[in-house]
Amino acid sequence: MSAVDGTKRTDISREVVMKIAIVTTSLGIVIASCVALAEPPGRPGCTLAQVTVVPAPMTRGEIRKVDRDAGKITIRHGPIINLEMPAMTMVFRVKDLAMLDQMKEGDKVKFVARRENGAITIVELQRDE
Repeated sequence: MSAVDGTKRTDISREVVMKIAIVTTSLGIVIASCVALAEPPGRPGCTLAQVTVVPAPMTRGEIRKVDRDAGKITIRHGPIINLEMPAMTMVFRVKDLAMLDQMKEGDKVKFVARRENGAITIVELQRDE
């Protein structure tokens, strides 16, 4: 029998079977890759909880203002790599108010900032010698 366009039905069936085979093989490769990445050889059962987290690099800056009552600090800083943020002056929240106790305007500092609860927050702060 012939299809409307003149090709044989068996040619169309073979084409469909080949497409299904290609898609199935591709999915198999993707699934195998995911399994291989999830459980590296020699470490069966590896979970995300066991993956080492690389700490964010410290950013250098200069304190412009300390607002202990609000728990905020204004810093003129260099690029914040982990937040993909360029150099600028901005106000940050601090994770621990005790961080502000020994800081004053004009101090050179190094800090780590992260997004926490929708706000950019300093989680580490120290003087830069």
